[in-house]
Amino acid sequence: MNDQNLIVLDFSKGGGLLPAIVQDAETLEVLMLAYINEQAWEKSLETGEAHYWSRSRNELWHKGATSGNVQKIKEILIDCDNDTIIFKVEQVGGAACHTGYRSCFYRKVEGNSLSTIGEKIFDPREVYGR
Repeated sequence: MNDQNLIVLDFSKGGGLLPAIVQDAETLEVLMLAYINEQAWEKSLETGEAHYWSRSRNELWHKGATSGNVQKIKEILIDCDNDTIIFKVEQVGGAACHTGYRSCFYRKVEGNSLSTIGEKIFDPREVYGR
């Protein structure tokens, strides 16, 4: 086997966390940016659904476990330094953002202010109870 074909991510950078850019597999819209550690990487490969490391909760996070808006991985790209990945996903339920929007990037800078350019898919209070 050619060593070029082995998947070796460099988790030594970033304190064991690597950025994961998430795109819609069909439209290529950027849905979110999250972080993975080795455990999240292995679980994502094992299940075919995106898993991340929650920096705020300090725990493994199966995207959509609470909301039902899971991300089914269709393709994975790895950068030249083996320290950033792109998950191309099917976004089940239509919303990637915990605030209820399709994308976490639903705001646009206009001068000195932000305007909302995204459409809200769900009410987070109904889904998460907060």
